[in-house]
Amino acid sequence: MFHWVNELMVYLGSAIMVCNIYGFVRFARFVKGLRSWKRDYGILYLPIALLVFFLLGYLAVGILGSPDLVVAGILFGGSIFVFIMYKLLGSITQRIIDNETRMMEAELRAAEETNRAKSAFLATISHEMRTPMNMILGMDAIALKNPDLLPETRGQLEKIGLSARHMLGLINNILDLNSIENGKLKLKQEVFSLSEALEQINAIAQTLCEDKGLTYTFSVSDSVNGRYAGDETQLKQVLIRLLDNAAKFTDAPGRVSLSVDCAGEEDAVRTLRFVVADTGVGIDRDFLPSIFDVFTQEDASSTSRYGGSGLSLAAAKGIVELMGGAICVESEKNAGSAFTVTVPMPYTTEELPVPQTPAHSLAGKRVLVAEDIPMNAEIVISFLEMEDVSCEHAENGQIALEMFERSPLHYYDAVLMDLRMPLMDGLDAARAIRALPREDAETVPIIALTANAAESDVRQTREAGMNMHMAKPASATDLYATLKRFIFDSPPP
Repeated sequence: MFHWVNELMVYLGSAIMVCNIYGFVRFARFVKGLRSWKRDYGILYLPIALLVFFLLGYLAVGILGSPDLVVAGILFGGSIFVFIMYKLLGSITQRIIDNETRMMEAELRAAEETNRAKSAFLATISHEMRTPMNMILGMDAIALKNPDLLPETRGQLEKIGLSARHMLGLINNILDLNSIENGKLKLKQEVFSLSEALEQINAIAQTLCEDKGLTYTFSVSDSVNGRYAGDETQLKQVLIRLLDNAAKFTDAPGRVSLSVDCAGEEDAVRTLRFVVADTGVGIDRDFLPSIFDVFTQEDASSTSRYGGSGLSLAAAKGIVELMGGAICVESEKNAGSAFTVTVPMPYTTEELPVPQTPAHSLAGKRVLVAEDIPMNAEIVISFLEMEDVSCEHAENGQIALEMFERSPLHYYDAVLMDLRMPLMDGLDAARAIRALPREDAETVPIIALTANAAESDVRQTREAGMNMHMAKPASATDLYATLKRFIFDSPPP
């Protein structure tokens, strides 16, 4: 009497089983996409195979057999049971995924917060380290100007300056690495003369080698002469880091060399190849894969003997890769090393900006120096007074603003502005000066002279209306050149 009911239950159970199989196939494909199941996902197809086997049994019973109420009920109930378990499994899995997603988002937020805290810490520690470096290098430079120094004293002061510049190099390496890691190091695209850049590099390399009694040689192929569009400053920093490293790990009477040629050319882009080689201590073959890792040194003995923090090569590698280039090394223990840098760089026929003649004299010019640390102000003022510049000192941004506001029109020829000062910082002071309702407020050169050297600091100084950002410690030569440039040559911002 109820035979049709039994068959209905069997076929309905079969239909539900088809849905179960489809659901498990989708679930298996989903799990396959998870990283943790890349190798073991095959086990998920076992229940699918069993469900297909059960489905065939359902159909066999429905087509070939005459199921009674008990058998039909068991088959239908089995399909319902599998359906419930599938839904329960999907719900549990979704909850696990939601929890993992929330945990990953929390970890990401924590990592971002850690990066922000690290960047803030590095910016602060950089400022705190650059401030005494500015004093050391500044006072050292002023002391060396004394013509009556004893030779022994002059030698001691020169060694102090050398050590301070080495420390400054470490600070710059840390900042560069942090900027690279955070994606904040931006490359410039400016036309420059490669030959002039190489002249500057050679001058520094020659000094590095002479100080250690090394022979320095340089060679350049005619195929690379010309002008290029790129970041000249960062390119020079990479090569200077490699040359400094080569000189550091080479004992007298060793040799250091730099060679430059063209590794290829396509569509107005040349692949420049720079090779820095030395006859120094070399690198063990097993250590070569780690040579560009941060904070790595081959052994403690080399660190104690030659110095170094393991930062310069990591920073150089980061900058080269940011340029779209590559860096590699070949070395043999106790036989020397050769670092090869290849960088693609567009060459151009565009004329270089005509440099203004530096014949202008700063004598008689008046500069407002806004600096809250008396010793820093003393150094800057001493540098400027050597060039017969009249200086007036403001202890903070608020006083600088008031002094400028009270002064006659065009009284100050330039303003040197520190950024971190009490009452009013340099950024606010620059904005306030630019906003004054007087003609010279728009044209007076305002130059940031600060220990804040991060890329974000440079951007903020521009946004505040300053003409240029100079990082402390700045040499007297750079200070004079910058003031001449903006007092005599450059238009207002």
